[in-house]
Formats: sequence, C-alpha cells, structure tokens
Amino acid sequence: MPTPKQMEKLASKPSRPAEPPIPAPGPADDLPEAYWDSIIRDSRGHIRTGVPIQQRRLSEIPRHVLRVACRRCDRIVEIQTVHAVRLYGAHAAWKDVGMKLLDNGCQERTGRLEEDGCWPSFDIP
Repeated sequence: MPTPKQMEKLASKPSRPAEPPIPAPGPADDLPEAYWDSIIRDSRGHIRTGVPIQQRRLSEIPRHVLRVACRRCDRIVEIQTVHAVRLYGAHAAWKDVGMKLLDNGCQERTGRLEEDGCWPSFDIP
C-alpha cells in the first residue's frame, strides 16, 4: 500500500498525457466530403420527375395492381392493370378509371349533389 505522500504524488501527476480536445463542428464549419457523398447516394433524396400516377394512361403504368381508395368512406378498390386495360382501354387515364371504379359506392351521403360521391386517393400498393 502506498504511503500518503506517494498517493498525493500520484494524484498530482496525470497518468497519461492530456490529448487536445477535438472541436465539434459548428454551424459555420464545412461538413466532411463523406457526409455529402452519403447524401447524394441516398435514394430518398432523388427528386422524382414526371407525371403523377393519377394523370398517366393505363399503358404507361408499370405496376401489376392499381389501387384507389376513398378518403371519405375508406373503401379500397384494387384492379389488375391488364383487366383495367381490357375494360377501359390502354389510353384511358388512371384518374378517370379510378373515379369510375368508385362511382355510386360512397357510404357518406350529405344530400347535396356537389358533395356526394367518393374522394379518390391513388395509393401506391
């Protein structure tokens, strides 16, 4: 067991040399290149350009199943793309086909002709 004098000597002397603190990056500092590379490569950051799915023709939609839902009554209607093309034609817009699929099916009635009917939401299955 060390003597009290030896303990004081050990306590006053650091056990290893002090390392300079690494400064944390601040708002004005540049971010590292690896950060920007990971941002650019991330698939969520890509901007989608093009026509929204509800404005596309049935022949332009690559999905196997199309889904439209009513935001008022929560009814969901799914149809295979090949069946939709067979019934409505390849040049029909998905928005028009979805409205036809939801016609006369909404359970929420207000009594006003302008407000009755389904409010379509073109989901991505």
